[in-house]
Amino acid sequence: MKRLSLAAALALATIPIAGAQAQATYPDRQISMIVPFAAGGPTDIIARIVGEHMGKTLGQSIIVENVAGAGGTTGITRAAQSRPDGYTIMMGHMGTHGAAPALYPNIKYDPAKDFTPIGLAAGTPILIVTKKAFPAKTLKEFVDYVKANGTKVNEAHAGVGSVSHTSCTLLHSIIGTKTARVTYRGTGPALNDLVGGQVDYGCDQIVNLVSQINAGNITALAIATPERSPALPNVPTTKEAGLPDYQVSAWNAVFAPKTLPADVTAKLVGALDKALDDEGTRKRLLELGSVIPDKAGRSPAALQKLVESEVARWTPVLKAAMAAEQAAGEKK
Repeated sequence: MKRLSLAAALALATIPIAGAQAQATYPDRQISMIVPFAAGGPTDIIARIVGEHMGKTLGQSIIVENVAGAGGTTGITRAAQSRPDGYTIMMGHMGTHGAAPALYPNIKYDPAKDFTPIGLAAGTPILIVTKKAFPAKTLKEFVDYVKANGTKVNEAHAGVGSVSHTSCTLLHSIIGTKTARVTYRGTGPALNDLVGGQVDYGCDQIVNLVSQINAGNITALAIATPERSPALPNVPTTKEAGLPDYQVSAWNAVFAPKTLPADVTAKLVGALDKALDDEGTRKRLLELGSVIPDKAGRSPAALQKLVESEVARWTPVLKAAMAAEQAAGEKK
């Protein structure tokens, strides 16, 4: 009996050591970062820039996996249900972790409860833009024109649940207007028709718009941030242009499945922090028009608060808009 007790004690004594050694080696293989949208979009670009540097810090490559569908909720659902071992992480954003509960009441995740927040990666400011020939040339003129012309004016967006759709929905709720809404299958087709003059205006991320604005193909009325963007220094803020309540950013942030071990979380947080402090990475993000969060703003605690506040912000706005659209459809 004494020999058995000694053997058992030795076996038990080795378990914590083995576990500690296993966790200490993280990561010992490549990491998958799920991007819930198609390749080439803002979230995908930011994920690849940030993930490249994070991989160098961690000593393992981070491979981007695009899993698109249902406004980004398909990919995020898959990531949320992955094993919480640090080998599957995700790049979420304002839509998947803010607007989604209102737009997709049957989603299989809770943005505030079903993830381990790693950190905010970048803010992607929203711009209000019009076709080149649009009569209004300032934001004030735009608001007055839309109020006077109503449904004669049309807005282009990249589909229900997209950033362009939700951000323009917020704009409508603030200025109290309704316009015709033209749905496209993605940002590219919507922007092409805006450049071509087939639609009147839209709201979208700066990452998608800088080149077309600088080329003079569309007009930027305002940027929905407290300060002007270095990428578009001549575009006034919404506050300067007379609409201070319209502040919105399609932020991107790194998440992992919930119950991620604390030591693994710390390594991922540290890798993201180093990436956002790296001059080369910062330059690439800033050239896109992104806003890089400071150390306090990129922390897991700050990200958790951001998610909670975004869900609270978007839910009433989007539910009211959907109810109004449904009521209008029933009257027809």
